[in-house]
Parts: sequence; C-alpha cells; structure tokens
Amino acid sequence: MSTADYSNIHRYLDEAFAGITMTPEIQDLKEEIRGNLAARVNELVESGVDANTAASRAIDELGDIGELVAELDGGPDDMVDSGADGAPTRPALTRPAGLPAATSHADAYAVYRVRPKPAFVVTVVIASVVTAGALALATLAATGVLPLPIGVVILLSGIAATGVALIVGDSLAHETTTNHPVPTNRAAGYFLASLLTVFGLEIGALVALGTLPVWTVVFAALGVVAGIVLFAFLGATQTNRKKQWVREAARQYQMDDRFTQDPVAAARFGIYTVVIWVLAFAAFIVLSITVGFVWSWLALLVGFAGFMFLLARMLFPSEKEGNNKL
Repeated sequence: MSTADYSNIHRYLDEAFAGITMTPEIQDLKEEIRGNLAARVNELVESGVDANTAASRAIDELGDIGELVAELDGGPDDMVDSGADGAPTRPALTRPAGLPAATSHADAYAVYRVRPKPAFVVTVVIASVVTAGALALATLAATGVLPLPIGVVILLSGIAATGVALIVGDSLAHETTTNHPVPTNRAAGYFLASLLTVFGLEIGALVALGTLPVWTVVFAALGVVAGIVLFAFLGATQTNRKKQWVREAARQYQMDDRFTQDPVAAARFGIYTVVIWVLAFAAFIVLSITVGFVWSWLALLVGFAGFMFLLARMLFPSEKEGNNKL
C-alpha cells in the first residue's frame, strides 16, 4: 500500500481521537487500530480492490471507534443517561482546552514520540558521508589541489547533489513525532527539486572557480530555477502534515500574522515573491553573460535579501499596523 493511503488512516485516527485526553494506554490502542487498518487495506489491495477504495472500506468496516475507547477514556463513572431506554451512553467528547504548561508539552511529546527506524538512520548516515566526501573531492579538484578530469569533477558534484536530495526525500517519506509522512510520489518530487537546485548551484560554483566555461552557467541557472519552481508547486499543493497533538499545542501560541488573518496579504506575498525571484534570476543571467559570474551572483544575493525583508514585513506586521487592524 502506498504512503498516501497510510496518510488517510493517520488523518482519520487523528480526527477520531481529537477530543480525547491522550494517555499511554489510549495511545497504544490508537496504534493498534492503526496497524489493524493498515493490515486490512493490504488484504483488500491484494484481492484486487483499488487502494483508495480499500482505505475507505477498511475505515467503514471499523465502525464507530468511540465505543472502543470509552472504557479507557472515562469508564462507567463518566456515562450519562441519554438513551431512550435510560441506558448509560458515552458523553459527547469535547476538544481539550489545550496544553497550557511547558510540562504538558513535554508529556505530550513523550506520549507521541516516534523513534527513527534503524534503516532510515543508516541511510542518512551513509548518504551524509558520501555527500561530504564527494563534495570535498570536487572542491579540491576545482581549486587545482587534486588533479582530476573535468568529467570526474562533474560526476562528484552529481553524487553530492544526489546525496543531499536523498536525505531530503527519504526524510519526508518517514513519519516523525510531529509530522505524518508525505506520499511516495511527493517525496520523489522533493528529491528531484533538491537534486536540480543543489546540482545547479554546484555547476554555478564550478563556473565561478573557472573549472567550467562561462556559457555553462545557463544550465546552472535553469537547474536552480526548475528546482525552485518545483519546490513552490509542492509547497503550494501540500496538505497539512502536522499531527493532531501538535496542532492542539500550536493553538496556544498562535501569532497575529497576516497570512492567517488576511488572505489578501498572503496572495500579495506570493505575487511579490515571484516578481522578486524572476527579476533576480533575469539579472543573474544577464550579468553572467556581460560581466561574468564573479559579479552576477550578487543578483541572487540581493534577491534573497529582498525576499527575506518582504517576508519579515508581511508575516510580522509592526505594532502600529497591528493596531490599525483592530
């Protein structure tokens, strides 16, 4: 079964347990239900049922899980007479007020903690070592310290970029204490975006060091632009990955930012961001052709500085502007 189907199960369980005070016992029950749902979906998929249909059917077959947690959540003492025959029924669950104290956050983190899988840790360590080694060799060769053919230098740069992209993609595809995993196809998209961006920057650095001819900077710029566009698309279409307990805790620390309070400001920010980066990359390409890469990178630096200034101004309005909204 795909990661996307497991994400549906994650979100269903988060919604079902939203109004319940989580304890280690209830958390264990939740994980047991999660495992049963995943096993049932696998059975349905193997029998020929569509993956999305299998996930929906498994959830429907489970029924109302409120009864499953009634004893752990409250027990008979918390029952009320609300049935037609006077039988005790479980009271309606209400969302907890939040996590008011720092110790409550620590307790919640301990309950929901997800330990990294050994295979994931080994993969990240190996990828980090290979990336660092390839990048170091490429740098020594580009600066003339280590005599290597230009093809080998480009290959080493590609290996380093692939290592970085692998770490990004593999990390997003795994569940963490605070986030659900992203679907496999989206993790692959982040892998590709990281690969294009990092490799493009590496090619640009090789041009700056004189290892590659100036005209190859066009390929570097195209790679970086393609990576940024792909990152923007993935970010704009990404659904919420935060787990329920994290969202509950975040409600206690909501900030008066424009993006959540003013959708129009959020739209303007998106437009301004596109304009800034288009102008920055256009200036980068023009300067690279006219005066060389030695100075053209300053266009990207100015673009980044302008973007961060815009983000700070729009995300965190000044006190005077905040008072004007009241």
